[in-house]
Amino acid sequence: MYEIRIHGRGGQGAVLAGGILATALVQEGKYVVAVPSFGFERRGAPVASYLRFDEREIRQMTNIYHPDCVLCIDPTVARAVNVFEGIKDGAVLVQTTAKALGELQLPPQVATVGLCDAVSIALDIFKRSITNTIMLGAFARATGLVSLESLQAAIQKSDFRDAGLKQNMAALERGYESTQVHHIVRAAAA
Repeated sequence: MYEIRIHGRGGQGAVLAGGILATALVQEGKYVVAVPSFGFERRGAPVASYLRFDEREIRQMTNIYHPDCVLCIDPTVARAVNVFEGIKDGAVLVQTTAKALGELQLPPQVATVGLCDAVSIALDIFKRSITNTIMLGAFARATGLVSLESLQAAIQKSDFRDAGLKQNMAALERGYESTQVHHIVRAAAA
């Protein structure tokens, strides 16, 4: 089973991103459980969404405490919550940021990092910092766990209207194309 925790802020579409990703994974024949987290949410407050998938049926319906992947759709949410809490060894981080890899402080469990300046892309496409579909493209690029085509099909099935559909399709593709993937090799302890 592969587990993903999506971090964002209220109003950015972290829960919607989890739903779109779940639809894409189901289309690829996976069993998926998406667990949205609704609590004390207001626009701008830190939020999380959870998703797990497998080749066989999943019975676990809890939040995810030890994710294989952390997808951060907001560049500032790590200042408010520990996005790395409980991550597994060999974890993947897919992060919205304009920073270079060397400027980030990463725990030793992180082995792969996908970086995407999604805010700049969002401002260009949407004229506001809604990064969820951009970061789904980044997730596909960084992990290879879902195809861009399946994500495109999932977006087409969503509730986006004509103009919004075109914008979100463009956002997905730009996120995929502009993500830089880094594999971190750490020296073995002596």
